[in-house]
Amino acid sequence: MRVEDSPLQTSAPLSFQQRSEAEQPLVIIVDDDVSVRNALSELILSAGFKPVGFPSTRELLAADVLSHPGCLILDVRMPGASGLDLQGQLSQDGNLKPIIFLTGHGDIPMTVQAMKAGAVDFLTKPVRDQTLLDAVRVGIETDAMRRAEAVVAKRNLECFRTLTPRERQVLHEVARGRLNKQIAFDLGISEVTVKLHRSNAMRKMKVATIGELIRAWETLPASLREVGATENPA
Repeated sequence: MRVEDSPLQTSAPLSFQQRSEAEQPLVIIVDDDVSVRNALSELILSAGFKPVGFPSTRELLAADVLSHPGCLILDVRMPGASGLDLQGQLSQDGNLKPIIFLTGHGDIPMTVQAMKAGAVDFLTKPVRDQTLLDAVRVGIETDAMRRAEAVVAKRNLECFRTLTPRERQVLHEVARGRLNKQIAFDLGISEVTVKLHRSNAMRKMKVATIGELIRAWETLPASLREVGATENPA
């Protein structure tokens, strides 16, 4: 097997190149064929990205690399756990690392399974260099977006935990699109008090508009949003 030759875009986006070593995206290659790993590593390096290769999913899991920014290139069929098995395990663990499948043994049901489970792409060997690099860039950009969203969600959760039970109730009702007078009636308090709780919630959540407040609310875990609606105010 070889990676087919084609004209390359040999420089990575400047935003990738300017990142520190700890932030530099890592392209993790898992394939039991050492010649494939070497060819892919050379291709990834030529595009300005940092590759690291493993011959099996077992050796990958034994290494401390999955938490690093970047994406995965997985063969489907390997000794031990397959690429699809690894995809399923990562999903169960809540690890949304973007995955590109690259295989010489693909079929339609396998492709559908991988894509439904969130794979970036399912490519068959041999593959054009540029096609693979395009998939890698999508994978890295997807990972960066997810990490940024996770930072925002974590910040919103920390802010939400500072709200009083009543402020959480009001926030829940605002997120449902309820008017101040409707919230006041449902909670048995005055409209002025509703406005005060809403204002306090917005200040603590560090937002300036109702739209921003609702978007912040939607990043919270569903279990907390439900508790916010039902817990008794102090």
